[in-house]
Amino acid sequence: MSKDITSILKDWDFESNEIKVRKIMGDDGRWKIQLRLDLGLLQMELYGRPDGTRPHGYESLLEYYRALIRKHRLKHGSDNDFRLDSKDCIRLQHESIQYYHRYLSLFQLKDYVHVQNDTRRNLEVIDLIKKYAKDERDVWAFEQYRPYVQMMHTRAKASISLIKKDHDQALKQIQEGIQTIQDFFQDYGQSHMADQSIEIKFLEDWKKDIQAKRPQSLIEKLEKKLEQAVANEEYEEAAVLRDRLNSLRGK
Repeated sequence: MSKDITSILKDWDFESNEIKVRKIMGDDGRWKIQLRLDLGLLQMELYGRPDGTRPHGYESLLEYYRALIRKHRLKHGSDNDFRLDSKDCIRLQHESIQYYHRYLSLFQLKDYVHVQNDTRRNLEVIDLIKKYAKDERDVWAFEQYRPYVQMMHTRAKASISLIKKDHDQALKQIQEGIQTIQDFFQDYGQSHMADQSIEIKFLEDWKKDIQAKRPQSLIEKLEKKLEQAVANEEYEEAAVLRDRLNSLRGK
């Protein structure tokens, strides 16, 4: 079998102004994600670690280090003195980049469930580093990306809710995402940076767009009619509308 991928690239043009992604069934019967690049392509597993390996027999390095922490607790009674050195952090960083490439690709494919899983996983890595890294420089090497990963996690969750036409849940999730990013800046004594956060700006703009397009409930429609009736001094109509609203709210 030829190892030359020229024929694959020839049939799949690269466009510098857009991300080109596709999902294929591999020769092994497993789904793969392919991301077209200018000089070739990246191929990632849909399930498990993107490169398909199992470091130390675990699904990922994250799970491997979690197992080490559990063993440390069993042996010493706590994880207070468990630490990750810079080499450990670099390994986890390289692994997280794999998941980053995959969730960006999956977002283009509108596979929001897997995006939610991969972004949650990378947030858990950031939490792990924050708690156990020896060097504060390693902590910040991960923490600086928390707002972005949180934004993508929020986008995935809210997109799932919008597909279900649950606009209220989507708005709630977006607001929670905004608050989480604001808390991040506050925790680092940089509350003023929240106003300059492109992640918060994107989520706030998205929230406004959803609010503008969200279908109005019957109560909201009646409330608007009631305001108009009062403004036009149509008091009998306003009384009828008020009764209907009170009835609906009671239910």
